Amino acid sequence: MRTHTDERLFSCKECAKGFSTVSNLKTHMRTHTGEKPFSCKECKKGFSTVSNLKTHMRTHTGEKPFSCKECKKGFSTISNLKTHIRTHTGEKPFSCTECAKCFSTVSDLKRHSRTHIGEKPFLCKECETSFSDLSHLTRHMRTHTGEKPFLCKVCDKSFSCVSYVKAHMKTHTKENFNRISNLKTHMRTHTGEEHFFCKECDTTFSQICSLKRHIRIHTGEKPLSCKVCKKRFRDLSGLKRHMRTHTREKQVVCKMTLEVRKKKRGKTEKKTKW
Repeated sequence: MRTHTDERLFSCKECAKGFSTVSNLKTHMRTHTGEKPFSCKECKKGFSTVSNLKTHMRTHTGEKPFSCKECKKGFSTISNLKTHIRTHTGEKPFSCTECAKCFSTVSDLKRHSRTHIGEKPFLCKECETSFSDLSHLTRHMRTHTGEKPFLCKVCDKSFSCVSYVKAHMKTHTKENFNRISNLKTHMRTHTGEEHFFCKECDTTFSQICSLKRHIRIHTGEKPLSCKVCKKRFRDLSGLKRHMRTHTREKQVVCKMTLEVRKKKRGKTEKKTKW
């Protein structure tokens, strides 16, 4: 009946919090005593509850039983899934009492709150510089260790943080991209990296659009048609090549002799470019 009446007969002597069962009280007491009787057989890390141990074990097994219905991404805990779902819904339930700015996670809110109170709990042991965020301390520590874990895929130059790599990449591309995904796709033209492969013949491609165009060879799909004779083609280059049969003209530029030859049906004209 306690579950219906919410009667809490057992209270913690440390903080006076009430519990409906002795077992729940015992579990809670470990938060005060620091007792962790359940240990991982893989890494010997201790946990206060069996459920916490089971959750931890997934880091070793790689099990991700909770999946997002929107993007199918898997997660090891239900709490991580709930946090992830907010990236789709845009929900930000945690708000700052100082400036009313909202955040999707408690950790993000805590990190932000330090900007108001000036708290910098993360201290560099080398030079005693303090930081409000652990990631900032980690990045700073590389100035002491000389560690540069982020590598340019084009020239193998290394950098201490991701933002430096992104800025450096523009020296190779000489192009600006409004999305990082577009930059990554472009960079494959330099690295030769190929991520997309055809399931029919195992040919690989650096871009998904190239794969889709290739697949038409297997499916026979010809989505592009000639406006003059209605003949159909798999890709735009094939259509453009065909259109010259209607215009009766084709230009070929010779890079070696800098000559432009105009080829017409039944006649070839040759002109020298000065």
